[in-house]
Amino acid sequence: MLLVYKVCPTFPKYELFGLCSQFQRAAVSIAANIAEGYRRDGMKDKLHFLNMSQGSLEECRYYILLAHDLNYIDDNTENYMNESIEEASKLLNAYYKGIKERNIL
Repeated sequence: MLLVYKVCPTFPKYELFGLCSQFQRAAVSIAANIAEGYRRDGMKDKLHFLNMSQGSLEECRYYILLAHDLNYIDDNTENYMNESIEEASKLLNAYYKGIKERNIL
């Protein structure tokens, strides 16, 4: 979620090692866990990493809400980020279901 890296510099400087750091870590973790799970051989391992990715995605969803509540982002930015998170969540869920269904056949 490159958008997180574009938005965080607009936060107050004292959030650099607080909210910004946590937000960026969670955003990076989404893709990193997908990548790590991709190379796993067993379905159980693949699904485990996709679940971790979904957890990081939900963590980002909370950070968007918190950033908005703290007035670090405006309504338009919050809406755009939430739309991006929702799209990523749908794709991740479809990938998860696809792996699960493919291994049943």
